[in-house]
Amino acid sequence: MKNLIYLIFFISWLMPAQNDALFEKANTQYAEGNYEEAISLYEQIIENNETSVAVYYNLGNSHYKLNNVGPSIYYYEKALQLDPNDEDVQNNLAFARNMTLDAIPEAETRGFSRFINELVSMFSYNTWGVLAIIFSVLLAVFFVIYYFHSQPLVKRIFFGGAVFMFILMAASVFFAFQQQEIQLNNKFAIIYVEEAEIRNEPSQRAGNAFTLHEGTKARVLEDYQGWVKLELANGTQGWTLDDNLRKL
Repeated sequence: MKNLIYLIFFISWLMPAQNDALFEKANTQYAEGNYEEAISLYEQIIENNETSVAVYYNLGNSHYKLNNVGPSIYYYEKALQLDPNDEDVQNNLAFARNMTLDAIPEAETRGFSRFINELVSMFSYNTWGVLAIIFSVLLAVFFVIYYFHSQPLVKRIFFGGAVFMFILMAASVFFAFQQQEIQLNNKFAIIYVEEAEIRNEPSQRAGNAFTLHEGTKARVLEDYQGWVKLELANGTQGWTLDDNLRKL
């Protein structure tokens, strides 16, 4: 039993060191212009169950250098899943999207709905949860000061502060649940082949509704016997084979 514990500890220590060595070797290959070798090494890190923004970002860059539109966008999107606010990834993703053939306008949301969506997307649901805890602590502090202080002016100030903290806490909880629902229910995929036929039904006999090209991002609505139902940014829907895409 003791030997097994030592073995587990040794493996847990060895794997990060091995992945660090692979990462440095991959970066060297990338710097020397050996992009295919770099891709192979970065993929080995992922196969070792090690993921990071840097690995996905560098994988996206390597594919971008080889004009692999679908894979480059896919890995940039994977990097943004880990850090949605990374400006380098956002910028390179914008360059990669310029290489796609499908120009699909997004359905516009206006007014208050758009404002709420932008506000919710500012942080992950974990961050909103932390903010809710912070505001709840401040609410408790403000209320205690209001309750025990004797001066009317101070009581009014801290009562107003407590009400404000309560509003911020409630909003943070609401936004946390909204962001969690978005992340759990909104599943997306990237078209990974050069051309993907989109059909009206999940069948080879169904009519071909339209064609999508590599790099296009679509929302996954349903899986059915090797077929995937997709919805584009403009609301258009259709079915394509699972092999035509990579799910995020």
